[in-house]
Amino acid sequence: MTPTPKYYIVKRLAGNCEILPLAEPAPTGATPTQRIAQIEEQDPTIIDKWGPYDSAEDAIARRIGLIRAGKCQPQ
Repeated sequence: MTPTPKYYIVKRLAGNCEILPLAEPAPTGATPTQRIAQIEEQDPTIIDKWGPYDSAEDAIARRIGLIRAGKCQPQ
C-alpha cells in the first residue's frame, strides 16, 4: 500500500501561500500533523497554516478561497 500524502497550506511572511505535500507516514514515524509543527518551528517565515487536506485539488480550492477572502496573496 502506497502512502497517501496530506496537504497543508502555509502562509509566508510575504503574504503568499503555498501548498506543502507531506507523505504519510514519514520516515521518522512522525504524523503529518507532527511534521508540519516541526516545519513551522524550523522555518520562521511561516506565519499561518491550514489543513490537512486529503487531495491536492482540495488544497488548491482552499488556497483559492483564502486568496478571495484576503488571507493570502496570489503568487
